[in-house]
Amino acid sequence: EAIHYAARAKPGRVAKVVLIGAVPPIMVKSAKNPGGLPIEVFDGFRAALAANRAQFYKEVPAGPFFGFNRPGAKVSQGLIDNWWRQGMEGGAKAHYDCIKAFSETDFTDDLKTVDVPVFLMHGEDDQIVPIADSALLGIKLLKKGKLKTYPGLPHGMASTHPDIVNADLLAFFKA
Repeated sequence: EAIHYAARAKPGRVAKVVLIGAVPPIMVKSAKNPGGLPIEVFDGFRAALAANRAQFYKEVPAGPFFGFNRPGAKVSQGLIDNWWRQGMEGGAKAHYDCIKAFSETDFTDDLKTVDVPVFLMHGEDDQIVPIADSALLGIKLLKKGKLKTYPGLPHGMASTHPDIVNADLLAFFKA
C-alpha cells in the first residue's frame, strides 16, 4: 500500500500521495475494527483462488471489481480479459499472500504519520473495498488529507471512468 511506503520515506522523497479505492486503515473485522469485513470473506477469496485461480480471475472483474454485476452496467470484455491476463501472469503464492496483506494489515499508524498532501479517491459503489470502512475512516486520520467520493463508481473506477479519475488526478498534481 502506498501509504505504508510514504510513511517510511526519507523526508523530501514523497511530495504527495494518491490513494484510489485503497484499503486503509484496515479491512478485516476485529474488536478494534467492528465495521470491517468478516475474515470469512477473505477466506472465501483464498479458497476460490486456490481451487481455480483462472476462474477466480474471470469472476472478480466480470462482477464486483468493475461493477459489471450492477443493472445497466456497460460491460467491457477487454477490461475483464486484461484483468485476467494480469492475474495469470503473477504467482499464485504471491496472490494468496496478498489477500492477507491487503485485508489484515493495519495502516492506522501510517495514515497518522504521513505529513504530505494525500488525495483519497473512492467509488461510492465499491464492492471490493467498502467506502464506509476505508476512505471515510482514513480521511479522519490524515493530517493533510482530501477525500473525493464518486457516486455510483466501482472499485476499478480508474479503468471504467478514466476521464473522471484522470482529470481529478491531474488537478491534484498541479495544485
